[in-house]
Amino acid sequence: MESDSQILQQLQRRFVLGACALLPISPFLYVQGQITRWKIGVLPGAAGETSGRTGGQDEEAVRLLVLGESTVAGLGARDHEHALAGRFAHYLGQAIGRPVEWLVIGKNGVTARRTIEDLMPLLPEQKFDFVLLGIGGNDVLKLSSPRKWRRDMLELLSLLRNRNDASDIFITNCPMIVESPALPEPIKTLLWQLSQMHDRNIREFSRGLERITYYPQPKTIDSENFFADGIHPSEEGYDRWARAMIEYFSADHKLWK
Repeated sequence: MESDSQILQQLQRRFVLGACALLPISPFLYVQGQITRWKIGVLPGAAGETSGRTGGQDEEAVRLLVLGESTVAGLGARDHEHALAGRFAHYLGQAIGRPVEWLVIGKNGVTARRTIEDLMPLLPEQKFDFVLLGIGGNDVLKLSSPRKWRRDMLELLSLLRNRNDASDIFITNCPMIVESPALPEPIKTLLWQLSQMHDRNIREFSRGLERITYYPQPKTIDSENFFADGIHPSEEGYDRWARAMIEYFSADHKLWK
């Protein structure tokens, strides 16, 4: 088995030491988390069709699969056209100058491991030109360790590559929890630190993977009108997020130039 990198060893050590330090106040954190969950509630997923097409009908379209957690399921949007899948497909089509046929397979609450178990069996046999993997939020909220996050993500990416050997695979950033208006302290700071650890982790292990590109956490986001419930994006938030990712992939990676 391949040994852990120095960065992963540092992150795992920091995670374990932090967990030990928090043991005395863990009952308080648990109660605070449950109260916060109750106050926020659960938004419904996007309604309507889970597939669609952007652009004209005459030209052959590229195929886009959008796979992952609640943001992929479209919580906070009326339908998928106004959620992550539809907005990413829209801006992808503009960037490559082609129509885009998109398909959503999303489920609220899934981690990388649950995506492997629950969602990968739902993938159709057809090949996709592009895959957008919306993942990471629940691996933060459910406190996946850096070692588990890396192991599960590498397995998931390997499965996706085996099913779509010629696809460009994009991965959304780990959640910008620091910007969430719904999370109280100290939970917000603690989860933000773990999200930053997962961001650093995936930036390292994805760097050498062919045709797999991670969108790193931005330094900040304009949180005004970005959130629907303080956690999930609003329709405006999905639009701005999708546009920012496509601009990053276009400028820094030139994948379709």
